[in-house]
Amino acid sequence: MPTSIITTDDLREFKMELLDDIKNLLTKQSSGKIKRYLKSSEVMDLLQISPGTLQNLRINGTLPYTKVGGIIYYDAEEIQNVMDANRVQHDLNS
Repeated sequence: MPTSIITTDDLREFKMELLDDIKNLLTKQSSGKIKRYLKSSEVMDLLQISPGTLQNLRINGTLPYTKVGGIIYYDAEEIQNVMDANRVQHDLNS
């Protein structure tokens, strides 16, 4: 198996490409080009939760959803609102 030598120039080029990709993602997100509605599998991946946990979040009303033709959709902005509303901040001065 042939080996490759990675130079500092290679790493610098990789860093610049990675930064460009991150900038593009942030630009798309701020301009609203990222998907607004997510399917259950996408929400489970995003939140790192199981199907049962996602179902519980729907049942107890924590996570709003829309059902169209048997497919459940979640508004990405509403998911962010739920995350913000349930943020826990610890006061280190107490």
